[in-house]
Amino acid sequence: MTDDTSGTLDEALERLHASGPEHEGWLSNHAPMAVEALVRHGQGRTVHRWLDRYRDKLEEMPSSYARITEENWREALGDPRRLADWPAYFDRELAGRPWRDVLAVWWPRLLPGIAGGATHPVIRVGHAVRTLLDDPGTTTAPRTAELAHALGYWAARHAPLPPLRQQPGPASGSAADALAAVEPVADQSGGIRARLARLTAFPTWPPTPPLDQPPASQPTSRTTAPDAPDAPDAADPAEEARRRLTELVRAATHRYATHGHGSPVMLVHAATAPNAVLRVLPALPRELWAPSLDAAWAASAAVTAVYAPQEPLPADRLPSATGVTPEEVFARAAAHGDEHAIKLTDTALDVAQGPDALALAAALHACAMIDPAL
Repeated sequence: MTDDTSGTLDEALERLHASGPEHEGWLSNHAPMAVEALVRHGQGRTVHRWLDRYRDKLEEMPSSYARITEENWREALGDPRRLADWPAYFDRELAGRPWRDVLAVWWPRLLPGIAGGATHPVIRVGHAVRTLLDDPGTTTAPRTAELAHALGYWAARHAPLPPLRQQPGPASGSAADALAAVEPVADQSGGIRARLARLTAFPTWPPTPPLDQPPASQPTSRTTAPDAPDAPDAADPAEEARRRLTELVRAATHRYATHGHGSPVMLVHAATAPNAVLRVLPALPRELWAPSLDAAWAASAAVTAVYAPQEPLPADRLPSATGVTPEEVFARAAAHGDEHAIKLTDTALDVAQGPDALALAAALHACAMIDPAL
């Protein structure tokens, strides 16, 4: 992370923690995520001006409904009336235990509801964890509080997808081909909650190996097919899950460049949700990496199914990233100002750690398509 010697991020988070996680009924408060990305990419000087412009989208934290405890948390899971109670619960949990321990307990509880809140809660958790991982030896109260707010938002909006049939996955086993094989729902009208309720089936991905490989003593649910390129040692399913998740983030980011026009704002989340999961992996026990990959695939495929257009954008209409540096691309996103453009660009720069013109083109495409006045 860019050194934040000014304390800008902590100041911004403290400023935001009096606000609720949503506005206008259920639209997500993106400010904590956006300001973290701005600071990380050297745009800290713009943060407070950005917040000044965003303040009309901030609403006060809702009133408490009822205290959440170890005895009643199950009945409170997925209850939006508890939008204030859940952050308070996690504040207490994080005051008494290391944040990684709290995360390890709650991540598998929350993971089935990854699509809740249009995937914004898991994305917010990803940004929060990234700040805590920057300097594992020390942290700050605002950053720990941000994790409490993020986990609390996820718990309140926890919403599992409907039961889904498994369709055959692509023969290639690639994430890009798997996303291409996701069938759009027939009715792409209404809000995301109505759309997600229409899902019926997904392609199987990642591919599973033949039954005789790897040995029966090794987990087999998420190892790569024997003919997949650069296949790692099948004896380490956690590393395979991380490799596949990295592949999924790259594929979803590239796909935004060619298909983002179907819904420029909502299709951002097909890439940013799995990237949030990828950012959290280093803080989790390795046995949680494979189920995290499964959930990330479900989230990305779900957003793709309910918002993707039937046809890609013609190649001659794609923005060119030739000669543009990643720093220049993020500066454009910061100047554009829209929170979705900033977050997609943040993910695109993760993908573009090596030369990756299509990832940078996806970021430029977001800036071109998304109306900053929204």
